[in-house]
Amino acid sequence: MSDRKVIRTEGAPKAIGPYSAGIQAGGFVFASGSIGVHPETGEFAPGGIEAETRQALTNLAAVLEAGGSSLAQVVKSTVFLRDINDFAAMNAVYAEFFPEDPPARSAFQVAALPKGAAVEIEVIAQR
Repeated sequence: MSDRKVIRTEGAPKAIGPYSAGIQAGGFVFASGSIGVHPETGEFAPGGIEAETRQALTNLAAVLEAGGSSLAQVVKSTVFLRDINDFAAMNAVYAEFFPEDPPARSAFQVAALPKGAAVEIEVIAQR
């Protein structure tokens, strides 16, 4: 019997495709990539890369909480940037959310992100 469970929450934007915001499985929560869109308005957080990063991580925190985890339990994150020159600004906000013992992380510049986002972040966390 599978322990796979779909995570649903009003604290994160609705999926814009055939995927779940997160999945609980095997003692972990796998959170799909989140962009800096506010869940209530569907609009990007105003203020550029910093605001989008903050909102993306806030959205991820809601998914993790709904899945029985938290940002403190993240073991791996992946950050996708529209422009690698935004790395330092993203990193400063990211550090606010992971002040001690941050997770393993990869960061990449990509050709484009959904809805023209400046940043997308996905995480894997323990439960």
